[in-house]
Amino acid sequence: MAEKSFNAFEMAQKQFDKVADMIGLDEGTRELLRNPLREYHFSIPVRMDDGSVKVFRGFRVQHNDARGPAKGGIRFHPQETVDTVRALAMWMTWKTAVADLPLGGGKGGVICDPHNLSPREQEQISRGWVRQVFKNVGPTADVPAPDVMTNAQHMLWMLDEFEALTGGRYPGFITGKPVGMGGSLGRTEATGYGLIFTVREAMKHLNMKIEESVASVQGFGNVAQYAIEKYTQLGGKVICVSSWDQNDQTSYAFRKMAGIDLQELLGITDRFGGIDKDKARELGYEVLPGDQWLDQDVDVLLPCALENQITADNVERISKRVKLIAEGANGPTTPEADAVLEKRGVFVVPDFLANAGGVTCSYFEQVQSNMNFYWPKEEVLERLDDKMTSAFWSVANLADKRKLYMRDAAYIIAIERVAQACKDRGWV
Repeated sequence: MAEKSFNAFEMAQKQFDKVADMIGLDEGTRELLRNPLREYHFSIPVRMDDGSVKVFRGFRVQHNDARGPAKGGIRFHPQETVDTVRALAMWMTWKTAVADLPLGGGKGGVICDPHNLSPREQEQISRGWVRQVFKNVGPTADVPAPDVMTNAQHMLWMLDEFEALTGGRYPGFITGKPVGMGGSLGRTEATGYGLIFTVREAMKHLNMKIEESVASVQGFGNVAQYAIEKYTQLGGKVICVSSWDQNDQTSYAFRKMAGIDLQELLGITDRFGGIDKDKARELGYEVLPGDQWLDQDVDVLLPCALENQITADNVERISKRVKLIAEGANGPTTPEADAVLEKRGVFVVPDFLANAGGVTCSYFEQVQSNMNFYWPKEEVLERLDDKMTSAFWSVANLADKRKLYMRDAAYIIAIERVAQACKDRGWV
């Protein structure tokens, strides 16, 4: 019998159910929070460069907006499924709540592969997505952002389409815009830097010294690159990083025991974060199978790529030396692997706390866009550090007080905040 494929939404519901049981959540609230409030499925017809018409499938899921407008990225991915989008929307609800932002959770996607689309075709998909949902999104209802394989340019096309359809100027409709067109300084670095702010605090909590620590990173996209930058600035050493190779359609890990050089690697990386293997070898890197980022003898693991990466099948390969895992990606660790890590006493900074820097800075961008007044970069990053630090300690203190695993503590704080908002509004 074929192995059942991974379903991110089932995993998100499983995590939710565990904590709903722990806090004795009532049936009505549980039913409301287990599923999205709203979801939109639609077709986006696009006239391709060769004159043919191709129809793309698009989604927007609004999981919960009791605490404020839904917030969440739009991803372009050939394997996109509505269940992945549902899971990510749900995680966004908890992420905005744990960071104590006045926002809810949403997520969007289009099934397509930008690698095989011209800029004009990508623009048509972006504008087509907005045409399908513009009545149900906006600065006071649902604020999208970039995600996997989308960027500031896609956001600007979407903003332009939204403003054309609504007849006004609404820079607060979407975040992740280019600086100078309503974007916030510091947004590019925010997720990676925010991740390392939680690592820094976790190390204080664990009496570890960052300058004596060694890390291995999965991924080499935006989050991983800025996480490596901040981690090394603070004195840490990264010895291994993995990246996806578009030509070979597989991933490779690049190891240098003396420590990788971020700028050197960026010089041999394509725009999707793929590192050139031959040039890496010339620079003295060992090129290993992609999953070997997990096996490294390090203190810290930073999964910054995709969901479902640390599983029951590979969790035992993690070195006994690893004391800390901080999840830059969404949903990289399955509940089965979590149980093993908890038993081993590995300190995990869970995804929706660890990578909340992105949505926190998106919130700052939204506030600045709505005010039409923009802060300097130092102020943005300072505010980000404050937010991430206080979110980390609210979770760590609860975990200590109630002898809880960090993920459970983060979930308890987030779910209780959202449940309270639903009750206060009289929904349940």
